[in-house]
Amino acid sequence: MSNILETIHSLEDKLNKLLSNYEFLKNENNILLQNNTKLQQQLLEKSQFIENQQKEFDLLKVAKTIEGSSTNTKDTKLKINALIREIDKCIIQLQE
Repeated sequence: MSNILETIHSLEDKLNKLLSNYEFLKNENNILLQNNTKLQQQLLEKSQFIENQQKEFDLLKVAKTIEGSSTNTKDTKLKINALIREIDKCIIQLQE
């Protein structure tokens, strides 16, 4: 009979340890999920920032090209011609 009681106590101890581990892991999982959400939000913000910076950089390149310099006159002329073609397309679409 004593052996059965020892086995039951041992089983209860193991069950309590399992429940304790379960609660710990459940809490840890919640913390990790919250961190993951924060990191995803930060990643999204950084991606948007990079996208905005890239757009600004492209605009600056266009402005510098249009501004012209003695070394980039050919590029400047090509860029102006491309802009004129785009404007012409817009005018044609507006007339339709």
